[in-house]
Parts: sequence; C-alpha cells; structure tokens
Amino acid sequence: MTSAASAGSPVDGILATASIVLSLVLAVWALVAAVRHRAPDRVQFVGLVVLEAALVALAVVAMIAIGGGERPGEPGAFFGYLVTLVCLPALAWVLARMEPTRWGSAIVCAVCLVTPVVVVRLQQTWEALGG
Repeated sequence: MTSAASAGSPVDGILATASIVLSLVLAVWALVAAVRHRAPDRVQFVGLVVLEAALVALAVVAMIAIGGGERPGEPGAFFGYLVTLVCLPALAWVLARMEPTRWGSAIVCAVCLVTPVVVVRLQQTWEALGG
C-alpha cells in the first residue's frame, strides 16, 4: 500500500527532483565562490529565483492535490515543511544581499544544502500513514 501512496504523491516527481538537483548545483557554485573569497554573483541570485519558482510550483501542485481531496500523512509537519521550503531561497537572497562578501556565498551554499533535505522531508510527511 505504501508504494501506491508514493506513486501518487504530488510532491514526488520531476518537479521535486529538478528542485533538488538545481539546489545542489547552486550549492556547489556558491561553495566555489566562497572558497575563492567571492561575494554572491548574479548567477547565484538568478539561481535562487529559479529555485524559488520551482519550489512555489511544487507548493502549488501540493495545494491543488489537497484541494482535490488528497491528504498528507502528517498534515501539521507537511505544512510546516512546505512553508519553510518556500521561504528558504528568499531568506538566502536577503541574507546574501546583506552580506556582500564571501560569507554571502557561504549563506547561499548552506541554504541550498538544506533545501534538498526539506524537500525529502516534505515527501516523507506526505507518504506517512496517518494512523
């Protein structure tokens, strides 16, 4: 029964995978910049915008599924992770703009390493059996 639940999960698919891959690529880019003592560059900020768009799309897909009658296994945790996930790139943007040094790039790297973990937790809370 678990495989059927995961197969129909709105937060598990190409959009989630693309978000994870994009986030990890951006994390590597930001790490290289931080190691080279470079402030966040245009590529990092554009990457954060694209990542935000992908995560908002993932959230919209989840909300449409919930509106259609599907339910996450752990609703409280699911919505907490969903809100956090959508806020992460914006938080990285603001903090990196406030810190225009290598540490701004380190902030982008850290947030982009946390994002895939939150995506996976979002998937796990959807698939959890509610009791």
